[in-house]
This record gives sequence, C-alpha cells and structure tokens, in this order.
Amino acid sequence: MANRLTFYIFFLLCLCLGLLCVVFVTYWNAVWRGGFAWDGSSLQFNWHPVFMVTGLVVLYGFAAVLYRIPYTWRYDKTPWKLLHAGTLLLAFIFSILGLCAVFDFHNANNTPNLYSLHSWIGICTVALFALQWAAGFSAFLLPWTPVDIRKVTKPLHVWMGSIILVMSIISCISGINEKLFFVKANVNGTRPYASLPPEAVFVNTFGVLIVAFGLVVLRILYNLKWQRPDPSSDGDGYRVKSKYMITISPLMSAVVWDGQKFVFLKFE
Repeated sequence: MANRLTFYIFFLLCLCLGLLCVVFVTYWNAVWRGGFAWDGSSLQFNWHPVFMVTGLVVLYGFAAVLYRIPYTWRYDKTPWKLLHAGTLLLAFIFSILGLCAVFDFHNANNTPNLYSLHSWIGICTVALFALQWAAGFSAFLLPWTPVDIRKVTKPLHVWMGSIILVMSIISCISGINEKLFFVKANVNGTRPYASLPPEAVFVNTFGVLIVAFGLVVLRILYNLKWQRPDPSSDGDGYRVKSKYMITISPLMSAVVWDGQKFVFLKFE
C-alpha cells in the first residue's frame, strides 16, 4: 500500500509538472512573444516551442508512464498498449507541426535551416522518435510478431524511449536558451538577458520545470517496484511469487500455488 501511495504521489507530481510546462510555454509565447499566427512571421515561430514541448516532452512523458499506473494492472494490457501508442502518435504529430512552423518561418525570412546545435539534436530526436514508434508498432501491436522478437525488443524499446526523452529535454532547453539570447540581445532597446528581466526569469523557471518533469518520469520508469506485475501479451508470462506452477496450456492458462492456495490464472 505504501509503495502504491508513493507511486501516485510521483504520478501526480508528473501530471502537475507536465501541465505547468504546457501552461508556461503557451503563456510565454502568447504574452511576451506576441501571440500566434501562421503567416511566416515571428508569430508563426511561436508555435514551434509550444508544439515541441507539448509533444516531445509532455505527451511523450505521459505515454511512457502509462504502464506503471497500478489501476491498469487488473485489466487486459491491449487497451493500454493502444493508448500508449496513440498518445505517442499524437506527440509525434505535434512535433511534426512544430518542425513545419519553424521551417516555414525560416524559409519565409531567408534564414538558414539546421545550422545550430539545437536544430541538430532536435531533428535527430524526431527521427529517432519516428523509428522508435514504427519499431514499437511492429513489435508489440502486430499480432503475428513472434513472441521471441517481442522479448528481445522490449528492453531496447524501454531504453531507447528513455534516451529519446532525455534528448527531447536537451533539445528544448537548448532551444529556449537560444531564443532568449536572440530576443534579449539588447539590439532593440530591451533589457539584456544578463540583467535577468522578468521574461528571462519566467523562461528560466520554465526550463527548470521541464528538467524536473523529465527527472520525475525517469524516476517512475526505473523503479522496479512500479513495473507492471501482471501478465502481458508480450509473452512474458505471469510475474507471480509462487512455489509451484502447473501449466495447463502455455497459450491458455495455469494453476499457481501462492503459498496458501491454488489460484487459477488465464493468460492473455
């Protein structure tokens, strides 16, 4: 019970930090950066951080921790797989929209594309995300994928998912800092970044929130006690602490002695 309570505290913290990230990036671009448009102006560029933070960081992080929610353990895993894949697909769509916004803005203003370290890391992150989603769909959602392939793929899938989240956070932090250097270069009479004007303080705080969100997500993912303990359709079987297991059929069911009584379990 205490373990579940601790999980839900971290999960609630994850939700709150994620929502705060979306609120902060939207408020920053709506208030300090002038709002939004899709006309090739700087207002179109403002969509870029909003879409990227919402998709590559927040939605991606939420999708990653779905399997850790204890409430889902009592149900068949398939609907949660679909929700996981669907949330990631939505995150990918947001990231593509974010790329369209910045490329259109650059092209309309004769600005070079993909010249900064931020842009290199960002485009690599989106490319890896696309490969990860396609590989995950093929391995875990296609019914004819062999169980052995799923078992081999699963650890790599989890590890690569964490790497992509870290790269997303690095991309966002570097992009935020780059933007502040551009808009707070003291070329238009604005207070320079070094003097920490209110916008800089707000956006620096926003960056800290992104890092905190990522750390909480990784903490949830790498706590072994919070991994889903019930059967999965990946062919992993049941993770039940038992002294004896009598398999009736490897594809159908089993009888498990849990130390006190026999329990009949049906495989997914």
